[in-house]
Amino acid sequence: MLMKLSRRNFLQRSVYLSAATALPLPTLSYVLKASKVMTVGGSIKASHMGMSLIHEHVLVDFIGAEKISFDRWDRVQVVKKVLPYLKEIKGLGIKTLVECTPAYLGRDVHLLEELSEQSELNIITNTGYYGARNNQHLPQHAFTENAEQLADRWIKEFENGIDGSSIKPGFMKIGVDNGPLSDMHRKLVRAAAITHKATGLTIASHTGPALPAFEEMEILNEEGIALNAFIWVHAQHEEDSQKHVEAAQQGAWVSLDGLSESSVERYTEILKLLKANKLLDKVLLSHDAGWYRPGEVEGGQFRAYTDIFEFMLPAMRENGFSEKEIRTIFVSNPSKAFTISKRLV
Repeated sequence: MLMKLSRRNFLQRSVYLSAATALPLPTLSYVLKASKVMTVGGSIKASHMGMSLIHEHVLVDFIGAEKISFDRWDRVQVVKKVLPYLKEIKGLGIKTLVECTPAYLGRDVHLLEELSEQSELNIITNTGYYGARNNQHLPQHAFTENAEQLADRWIKEFENGIDGSSIKPGFMKIGVDNGPLSDMHRKLVRAAAITHKATGLTIASHTGPALPAFEEMEILNEEGIALNAFIWVHAQHEEDSQKHVEAAQQGAWVSLDGLSESSVERYTEILKLLKANKLLDKVLLSHDAGWYRPGEVEGGQFRAYTDIFEFMLPAMRENGFSEKEIRTIFVSNPSKAFTISKRLV
């Protein structure tokens, strides 16, 4: 078990990483430097994302699609609670936070815009629907509309803005359950494929085990989508790490996004296996942390976005990962994964 760093050593290591990630990245091609990602503040160059946390949450409300409403939280109170955590990671060198809360689960782009402005972080939001948790976060129209009709809704958010704003999504967030894909979840994947063809938005799918992930990948192949447009979210829930290797070899992004102190050793072993197979350029890493919880006193318990700095980075260095490899995972890979580009086969 790794010993917890002293606050002084924690900050020293963090400042060192922040300086390292500011260096030019030889792995970023001219094409990537010219590519764009979409934040709640508008489009920026992909190469300007900097060090990024690719799967985090500001606010999540699990009350269900039929009951959720913006009236369930006070944006002033949410900002007061969340802003210090965002400023903390800004001070540690993070430039971009990918906020993965989908529609009907607490996505609030006006809140994200305010937090982005006050924290000076790039924040990226999403379009798409979340079918995991037995479809309880899907709106009624998701059950009656076909894939093309759902895709049309998501495409309109990219073209016109979300919830009457000018804020546009920077990726798609869908969700499926752990077992074989249901008809509903196959429809969500196909809707995501149609949306990608129209917009170039990356597809991040809350998935978990390899079985549904590889079924999703098969559907995307059938739809002519290259797998570097697909992020296998929560891949850490697959116990067979050879599946991580297989998915990365096929081109998919393998996202280990539930990091905490207790998971550092296992994540390090997965990274070592991917490194041995020369696949570090296909891995993403984040906490899946936060978040403000409407209905709980003062928004409930909020988990900070700092375990990567405090535990994961020291473990990576102790296990022989170079600063270049660390930059690949936290700077170069997010820039490539979230670039808006139609990736077709």
